[in-house]
Amino acid sequence: MIGGDFLNIQLNSIYVGIDVSKLSNQVFITDFNQSLSKSFSAPNNNHGAELIETNLINFLSDTLFTHVIVVLESTGIYSAHIATYLSASDKLLPYHIEVYCINPKISKNYRSSFADMDKTDPKDAFILADLARVGRTKSMNPFKGSQKLALQRLTRHRVHLVNLLTKEKNYVLTNIFLKFSEFGNKDFKFTSDTFSKTAISILEEYSSPEDIINTPFDDLVAFISKTSHNRFNNIIDVAELIKKAARASYRLDKAAYEPINFAISSSLVLVRCFEDEIKKIDKSIELLVKGFSHHEYLSLRSIPGIGPVFASGIISEIGSIHQFDSEESLAKYAGITWRKNQSGKFEADDTKMTKTGNHYLRYYLIQAGNSVKNNIPLYNDYYHKKFNEVTTHQHKRALALTSRKLIRLIYGLMSKGQLYNKNY
Repeated sequence: MIGGDFLNIQLNSIYVGIDVSKLSNQVFITDFNQSLSKSFSAPNNNHGAELIETNLINFLSDTLFTHVIVVLESTGIYSAHIATYLSASDKLLPYHIEVYCINPKISKNYRSSFADMDKTDPKDAFILADLARVGRTKSMNPFKGSQKLALQRLTRHRVHLVNLLTKEKNYVLTNIFLKFSEFGNKDFKFTSDTFSKTAISILEEYSSPEDIINTPFDDLVAFISKTSHNRFNNIIDVAELIKKAARASYRLDKAAYEPINFAISSSLVLVRCFEDEIKKIDKSIELLVKGFSHHEYLSLRSIPGIGPVFASGIISEIGSIHQFDSEESLAKYAGITWRKNQSGKFEADDTKMTKTGNHYLRYYLIQAGNSVKNNIPLYNDYYHKKFNEVTTHQHKRALALTSRKLIRLIYGLMSKGQLYNKNY
């Protein structure tokens, strides 16, 4: 049963559907009884936003309407500006304006109830307005304007930097192999991280494997001790491994080492730069997310392994969890689903993930899944079970399936406003 306050607001609201495209916005305005309506198009720029604002004010003049509810589909950057403009409008503020950026699948499903309707931009705008008119936005969180946009830009920029960092690391490894072919080889591995401070210091200090071979053993031990701040319990063994790796490595012509060392040095500068920028972005994200979708944020943060950055990335892409009617729809939105590969009685064990959804959300869910499996024994056991089921793509498959399992937990906690407990 709809409460009296909600019904009163519905009766005293105008409903605005905006079908957003890169160049223009198609707008449809109506009231609860559909006795008044207006449809028009405006450019998707600042002048067009002002035109929409003016038309809304004119529509509201000489009426008793007290609220404005705007619905548009979340279409990435194209919907960001108009949603931000209207939600922050001083002229519409007296009308308690609420802007909702919804999952396109919600409007698609709602459209199915209008079986004979053509699919055109004006009709799409009507569908969005009518969706609000019948109360479908009641359980959703309104768009928070600049704060959501800013948070999403930061979390997406972080993904961009991480991709650049990964690409640069993979690239520099090719030059490291040319210079020092056995560096990091499993038979001579002295550190778990090829880009640890000690490993990088060795690459920068010694111009070639021959240089390491010719360095007195005690001097090499002293150098490792200094750069590692005596963190190795077995510095002698480490120095011996490095010497062995140098002796086992290929030799190049002396003229080749200088340009290779220059390339390595340049790449390492970029690696440090990306790492420093990611740290700065993380701090900015932690500050910005405070007070944003507070209850849903707390639900995510209560899961061991999900920190402020992963929680922020997930929330900035999901918006309101109530846009999704099930955990399956959330998984589809993230593209963490699989199509069956079957012919007759044969069914393949190795099926590709669809990856057709929001790739930023998929990134943060996969990263969260990797972290959660290291913090919750149940997820760790599940990961290893899936890892051992196949012989190819073991880690990627197991991690994706673990993330899919995590989606069920995330949806359950966020939709109910609950905190994690190990018995959930």
